[in-house]
Amino acid sequence: MSVSASAENLSTDAQSCDGGSMCLELALEGERLCKAGDCRAGVAFFQAAIQAGTDDLRTLSAIYSQLGNAYFYLGDYNKAMQYHKHDLTLARTMNDKLGEAKASGNLGNTLKVMGKFAEAIQCCKRHLEISRALGDRLSEGRALYNLGNVYHAQGKQLGRVGQNDPGHFPQEVRDCLMQAVEYYEENLELMRSLGDRQAMGRACGNLGNTCYLLGDFARAIRYHTERLQIAQEFGDKAAERRANSNLGNSHIFLGQFENAAEHYKRTLALAEELGDAAVEAQACYSLGNTYTLLREYRIAEEYHARHLTAARKLQDRVGEGRACWSLGNAHAALGNHEKALYYANEHYNISKELGDVLGMATAQMNISDLRKVLGMPAEAESPPAPSIEEDRTPRTPFNALRVRRQSMEQLSLIQITPDNKKKESELDNEKKHEVVRTESEENPVDSFFDLLSRCQSERMDEQRATLNANKENRPKPKGSNNKLQRSASSGNKNPSPNDAMLDMITDLQSERMDSQRAELRPVPKKLSKESKGTSLPGLRTQQTTSTKPEDDFLDMIARVQGSRLEDQRSELPRPKPEERPKTVPDDDFFAQLMRAQAGRMEDQRATIPLQENRQNKSGSNAKK
Repeated sequence: MSVSASAENLSTDAQSCDGGSMCLELALEGERLCKAGDCRAGVAFFQAAIQAGTDDLRTLSAIYSQLGNAYFYLGDYNKAMQYHKHDLTLARTMNDKLGEAKASGNLGNTLKVMGKFAEAIQCCKRHLEISRALGDRLSEGRALYNLGNVYHAQGKQLGRVGQNDPGHFPQEVRDCLMQAVEYYEENLELMRSLGDRQAMGRACGNLGNTCYLLGDFARAIRYHTERLQIAQEFGDKAAERRANSNLGNSHIFLGQFENAAEHYKRTLALAEELGDAAVEAQACYSLGNTYTLLREYRIAEEYHARHLTAARKLQDRVGEGRACWSLGNAHAALGNHEKALYYANEHYNISKELGDVLGMATAQMNISDLRKVLGMPAEAESPPAPSIEEDRTPRTPFNALRVRRQSMEQLSLIQITPDNKKKESELDNEKKHEVVRTESEENPVDSFFDLLSRCQSERMDEQRATLNANKENRPKPKGSNNKLQRSASSGNKNPSPNDAMLDMITDLQSERMDSQRAELRPVPKKLSKESKGTSLPGLRTQQTTSTKPEDDFLDMIARVQGSRLEDQRSELPRPKPEERPKTVPDDDFFAQLMRAQAGRMEDQRATIPLQENRQNKSGSNAKK
C-alpha cells in the first residue's frame, strides 16, 4: 500500500477547528493501535472519529486513508475500496494532487487483490501520471512498482488456467509478464539513481520471480543473487531466506542440482533460525527431491523423514501423504522393500481420505509392484480401486486448498498439490457456457414454437382463445409495437393460429410494457462540490468553492466497471488464519520437473532387485 496521510501530522490544524479535537483524539488512538498491530481496535476508533465528525478536510482524508489500509490488512477489501474512494474524492475536492496520487495508488492495490486488474491498472497509471507531473520521484517509483505488481498478478492468475511450465505460458500470459518486467526495470533504475537499496532489493526479487515464469532462469538467478546480497547487507533474514529458496528453484530448472542443494540448505538453516516450522518442512521436502535427482537416495530419505515428522506435527495431511510417497520411492531405490510397502500403503490411505483419485491410483500401482517383489499375492490384500461413489466425493482438501502468497517477493516456485481436478471442472464449466451460448444464438421464436408443438401438440387447440373475425374494430393499445406484429406475420397474408396468437399477446400485453420499463431521469450536469461533500461520512460542513474538476476520475472507473457484470467476477479467498500451515511448497515440484525433464526420469529410477529364493515367483524386475 502507498504511504497514507498520518493523523499525527494534522494535530495543529485540526485543533484549531471547532469541534475537531474529539475527532482528532480518536483518530490518533486508532492510528496508534494500527501501528501496534491491533487493526480491529484501530478501526473501531477510526469509526468513532467519523461519528464525532470534523470540518477539517485534511483530518478526514487521513482517517479515510488509514481506515482503507486497516481494512486492507484485515482482508475486508470491499470496505478498503470504499474508504480509498472516499479519500480520492476528498483529495480531488481539495485539489490535493499528491493526495490524489496516493489515494489512486491505494485504490489500485486494493483492486489488484480483488482481481479487478483493468480498474487497478487505470488507478495505478493515474498515480504515475500525477507523480510525474509533480516531479515527485519517490511517488513515481511507488507507482511503477505498483503497476509491475498488477501486471505480475494478472499474469499469474491467467497462467493458473492450465498446467504450464515456466517459459511455456500462452502469449496472453507472457504479455502481462513482459509488461511487469518493463515497469519493474523502470522502478529498479529509478531506485538506483535515488540510492534506495531496500527498494532495489524488492524490485530485484520481483524481477527474478517474473523472469522465472518467463523461463529466463539465468536472468532470474542474476536478479535473485542481487536480492540476496541486499538482504544480507540489511540483515533481512526473511528476505534472505526467500532469495535462497528462489535461487534453488531456478538452479533446478537449469539442471544445476548441486547448486540448488546448497541454496536449499541455506534456506533450511534460515527457517530454523527464524523459527518457521512450515518453511523448514518445505526446505526438507525440496532437499529430499533434489538429492533424489542426484541419486543420493539415503540422504533424500533422511530429509523426507524430517518432512514427514514436521507434517504430522503440523497436522498437514497433504504434506504427510506427499512425504509417504517420497519415502516409499526412496526406500524402494535403497532396496528396503518392506518399508517401501508400508509407506505406499500409508500414501494410499491418506490419498483416499483426501479424495485424491490420482494419488490412490499411483499408490495402488506401487503397492502391486512391491507385493510382487516381496512374493506376496498381488491381489489378495491389495486396496480396492476407487468406486464411482468415491470418485464423486469432494476433493477440496487436496485439489482446491491452495494458499497463495500475496507478496510479489514470496512467489511460490515449487508446487506440490496438482490442480488436475480443478482444471477439469473449469473446462467443464467452459463447455457448459459454450452450450448455453450456442443455444441462445438460435432463433428464439422458432425454437419456442418447435418445442411447444412437440411437447403440447395435443393441448394447443384447447389453450387457444377464440379470436374475433373483425380485427379492424378492435381498439389498438397505445404504444403498440408494430414492428413485432409485422415480424410475426411477415410474408403470410392468411395468419396462422401461431400468428394470431402472437397478435393477441401483443394487443393484450403492450399496455404493460411501458409500466415495466424503468424511467431514466436526467442527471444534473453541474454538481457542486458542496453536494458531493455532504455524502462523505464524518464531514460536518463543506466550505469549498463550486469549481468543477478538470476530469472526473471516479466516473472513468465507473465506466470501466460498468462493462463487467458483478456475478461474473470471482472473489478471491480471504486469508484464513485458522488454517493449518502447509509443510509443502505451494507449487508442485515433481509435477513441473517431470514435465520439464521427462527424458531423464527413467535414468533416475532405481531398479528393485528380486530376492534369490523367489525368482520362480517373479521373472522380471519391478521398477519403482
